[in-house]
Amino acid sequence: LLNDKVANQGINLPIDIFLRSLAEDQGERTIAIILSGTGSDGTRGVRAIKELGGMVMVQDEESAKFDGMPRAAISTGVADFILPPEKMPDQLLAYVAHPYVSGEKHSDILLKDADALTRLFAELREKTKADFTYYKPSTITRRIERRMSVNQITDFEDYVKYLQSYPGEVMALYRDLLIGVTSFFRDPEPMLELEEKWLPELLLRIKNREIRFWVAGCSTGEEAYTLAILVKEVMEKAGISRDVKIFATDIDKDAVITASTGIYPESIAGDLPPKIMAKYFYHKEEKLQIARHLREMVVFAQHNLIKDPPFTNIDLITCRNLLIYLQPILQQKAFEMFNFSLNADGLLFLGTSETVGDMTDCFETLHQKHKIYRSRGKIQPLNRDIQPRSQNDRNYSPLPFTGSRDRRQTDNDGSRVIKQFLQVATDQYLPLSVIVNDRSNIVHIFGNAEGYFKIPSGPMEYDITKMAIPLATGIQNVFRTGEPISYSNIRLKHGAEDRLIRLRIFPLPEAKGHEPLVSIFFEEISSQPRTEL
Repeated sequence: LLNDKVANQGINLPIDIFLRSLAEDQGERTIAIILSGTGSDGTRGVRAIKELGGMVMVQDEESAKFDGMPRAAISTGVADFILPPEKMPDQLLAYVAHPYVSGEKHSDILLKDADALTRLFAELREKTKADFTYYKPSTITRRIERRMSVNQITDFEDYVKYLQSYPGEVMALYRDLLIGVTSFFRDPEPMLELEEKWLPELLLRIKNREIRFWVAGCSTGEEAYTLAILVKEVMEKAGISRDVKIFATDIDKDAVITASTGIYPESIAGDLPPKIMAKYFYHKEEKLQIARHLREMVVFAQHNLIKDPPFTNIDLITCRNLLIYLQPILQQKAFEMFNFSLNADGLLFLGTSETVGDMTDCFETLHQKHKIYRSRGKIQPLNRDIQPRSQNDRNYSPLPFTGSRDRRQTDNDGSRVIKQFLQVATDQYLPLSVIVNDRSNIVHIFGNAEGYFKIPSGPMEYDITKMAIPLATGIQNVFRTGEPISYSNIRLKHGAEDRLIRLRIFPLPEAKGHEPLVSIFFEEISSQPRTEL
């Protein structure tokens, strides 16, 4: 249970240190109980315990003589029980006696009760809009077992009925499934490698345009702000100034709201060197708040990595300790998204237990140990074929795909050549075409959109009707009637030229269980210099 003291670490918080060490050693067998006390020591520790599948019990503020520690622990949102001390023993004994905790029973939920699991996934999709079908079975099983233990339910069918009856339990399971390991300056060695070698190379190379980073799966924002701090430190050391924008996204709306406020418990000081804390944080009541100049570098947004359109023209993507929870089919989809998003020579930074697998045709390894990769350029078109499906679909199965996916079986040399040819053809020879869904959100772009789209300032949007000439009426008409529409002689201003273009909007054949789509073709009729009179 001993850890080496980290050099230049901030204030010493022994309860946090102990609980983190206990969680790392005992994992799901760990129980934390936070009682009356001042300050916020223990806040990071209870989060670590919850992240690794343990249980957290906190004294309620009303019964606490000193409510600082209980209040800070409760504010993390990870407490399983909030009770006065006299009620804790009975709840604790009942929890440890539960068969999933005591080890008397081992669940095979995913294999023996597909119908109940289908209904559980459907309830999660309906209430949260998130589809966990392709999460790793081990992750799903552990989180469900944990919630069953907390609620003292031993039969999975009974738990599904309980979930359907109590919306609060749906959100509790949802939060458990999304909990990720995060902290400021987590994994110091990879961060140091990024700071000393790859960030300086990137910031010195790009001089005359905005530099764009994407933190995918940002949770409550610690990693995004850490990256912003590293950027500031590198620029100061190199004596340069760059326009850097960091997009930080997560599927969890509550986590994004927390990240956006930039307010954290004082206990984070244990993760921060004193110099960094003094430079980039200030005290606000009993908490620490991110400095405004740092907060303005980061744009936070709720975003589903697999379903929502990816960001574009990105120079660095960090996605750390998210992919390990996904099955191979979703991991590959995520890498295709990253390949689409990154500029040539853009960097990809993964977690210590993650690799690009068999996507080495898209990513070059720069540092194997610290999981830093470089994009080889857009090698294949974005294929958005993973969509949530209805439980009424006869072919729908809640049993996630568990086998290793061999891309050679589905993407042989012949099909890869065809994909590469189509990519060149669409980029170089065919008119710009865009696929959008029934919410007018861009799903895919074929060809060069420069001169046709105007990206609005402010938070990132995917609505094509806000980027291009007015298209809303035409798109809605095609979805309503199922008939193509054509518009001619539409004038666009592009630099010193006026362009005349023709627009054609076609419905795409609907695939069962997938969202309806239309394609929009931009055909240039002529271009001529603009004359000022």
